Amino acid sequence: MAHITVIGSVNLDLVATAPRLPRPGETITDATFSRHPGGKGANQALAARRMGADVRFVGRTGADPEAALATALLRDAGVDLAACREDPTVNTGVALIVVDANGENQIVVAPGANRRLDPDGVAVAASDTVVCQLEIPVETVAHAVARAAFSILNAAPARELPPQLLSACDVVVVNETEAEFYGERLDDVALVVTTLGAEGAVATRGGRQVARVPAPQVETVDTVGAGDTFVGALAVELADGADLTDALRLACAAGALATTVSGAQSSIPDRSAVLDLMART
Repeated sequence: MAHITVIGSVNLDLVATAPRLPRPGETITDATFSRHPGGKGANQALAARRMGADVRFVGRTGADPEAALATALLRDAGVDLAACREDPTVNTGVALIVVDANGENQIVVAPGANRRLDPDGVAVAASDTVVCQLEIPVETVAHAVARAAFSILNAAPARELPPQLLSACDVVVVNETEAEFYGERLDDVALVVTTLGAEGAVATRGGRQVARVPAPQVETVDTVGAGDTFVGALAVELADGADLTDALRLACAAGALATTVSGAQSSIPDRSAVLDLMART
């Protein structure tokens, strides 16, 4: 069993599903509303757990009712939450999400307690495989990457980073928009994995392709959480020593399957469902 430490954000997602996404200044009616646990860090922790790993999650919530809702599925899945602590001075992070009839989305995040996850509150063992994202302070990410035995950074949402941070990571995962944002800076990373949505994923070293796999064809409901599912699944496979192409294939299947169910964490499949999809496609 892989042992994964995920250091990152935890939010409560407030989701409105509408016929289409609004233009600036426009109001769309006839939407439906739901609440889901979310946050890129929490999503990736749950995905890694459902792929069979032993997972520890390091994060921050407020001391409010939203905290219990935001961590409920992590707790139910058996993720170790001892290092996910409450800060009574701020609110739990919240994401406001609009999803259209085709599954495309717009997201605005109010990070709340996620901004309080400072380096002093993060302990990383020398043997840890660590997964981070950028919805927490960059200095906390740098602290974790520098101490991890193996580090995976989902460099999202895209933001300016210290030059040495990307090159310090063993793996950086980005989507096409993020890859364009970072540009040639990714050439210094040991391994870059770029997700291509319905087209699958590609891995590069020094700007040169070393692996590429397609994604299974599925009927998409929404894409919320699909990228995080991919990252969690990829982390487990790489930590287990899987071949890179095999790891990408399973991660693409997991991400694709996550698009067939609405919500972020509620859509994350377990390993048996992913393997079944791979066998069928």
